[in-house]
Amino acid sequence: MLTLPEYPWESLAPYRATAAAHPGGIADLSIGTPVDSTPALVQDALAAAADAHGYPTTQGTAELREAVVAWFARRRGVPGLDPQAVIPTVGSKEFIAWLPLLLGLGPGDVVVRPSVAYPTYDIGALLVGATAVAADSLEELDAATRARVRLVWTNSPANPTGKVASVEELRAVVAQAREVGAVVAGDECYAELGWGTWDRGDGVGREDRVGGGNQQDGLTATVPCILSPEVSGGDHTNLLSVYSLSKQSNLAGYRAAFAAGDAALVSTLVNSRKHAGMIVPMPVQAAMTAALGDDAHVQEQKDRYRARRALLKDALEAAGLVVDHSEAGLYLWTRDGRRTRDGLGAVTGAPTEQDSWNLVGELAESGILVGPGTFYGSAGNGYVRVALTATDDAVARAADRLRSWR
Repeated sequence: MLTLPEYPWESLAPYRATAAAHPGGIADLSIGTPVDSTPALVQDALAAAADAHGYPTTQGTAELREAVVAWFARRRGVPGLDPQAVIPTVGSKEFIAWLPLLLGLGPGDVVVRPSVAYPTYDIGALLVGATAVAADSLEELDAATRARVRLVWTNSPANPTGKVASVEELRAVVAQAREVGAVVAGDECYAELGWGTWDRGDGVGREDRVGGGNQQDGLTATVPCILSPEVSGGDHTNLLSVYSLSKQSNLAGYRAAFAAGDAALVSTLVNSRKHAGMIVPMPVQAAMTAALGDDAHVQEQKDRYRARRALLKDALEAAGLVVDHSEAGLYLWTRDGRRTRDGLGAVTGAPTEQDSWNLVGELAESGILVGPGTFYGSAGNGYVRVALTATDDAVARAADRLRSWR
């Protein structure tokens, strides 16, 4: 019997209880689940497709795949994508966990994931007996390990750090993977949620609208996509972009996501998923089509997150905490700026796992629940992940408590 590690979030239970006991109630900034309503146009599309008496198609309706193609061209800088190179998935987590199996990986094969990363990349490797290796470049691996690499995950914007990989960084990963014949899968689920330099500038009142780098036609740059011509050289062989509508459209409960890229690779995945019955329900496919065709609701939701982000970031920094990276996505990657220092003001010793839990505990005493950075690998030691996915009231309460913290 395969035994997987305990689901990490269960270990937060005592801290949740502490935070819940606060007289003002808990401000839960731990798990990144949307709290705002699913847009009406998406709910209407779901309801209109409710008479789904026949089996849905595994590869998705032609309308859905065309909507994905149009979205990639309009929002991600990937023109001319083949509709046959698109597949809907039952959320992105399912696809991430099962991709090593569907690619035929097994013992002896290596799956590379970022040094600070979402745990499911490792779980996918464990499920097939492959070896998961934490690295941000294949150059970090010895020759023997590098030769066994079969799948490389990129994650930009990253969960939990919010770091955005540049075109040059992604291009280098693609080149390295092609040298060893590995598939590169780009987990890009937060691509519409760039801030500052990476805020597209749609609409008015954008943070850092003027100035900054990566300017394109007066607006800030789109977060780079693994399939863009600048990264891929126009060749999608062995490349996949993975995307979810959970965050941008509040569809977490719909389990609505998709992958696209190498048409031959997608064809093989479609065939395997047909045999396994891994199919997105037809009403959900209709809802996805509606969501992908409308940018206004995405911008409206992003504006909500922008306001919450500004309030929390200011409060965290006022409390003596430091926010690193976090230039995109729905989290503030936070550490204690007042950890033990020597006489010259330098932090003494490398941050430890306990440093993360100590900070989780201190914040829980103030009724604020956050996630420890150690959930994302040893490189997350000393950090906590603060989610923006809480109600305006919960964010305001957290900000008030942080301002008077310590």
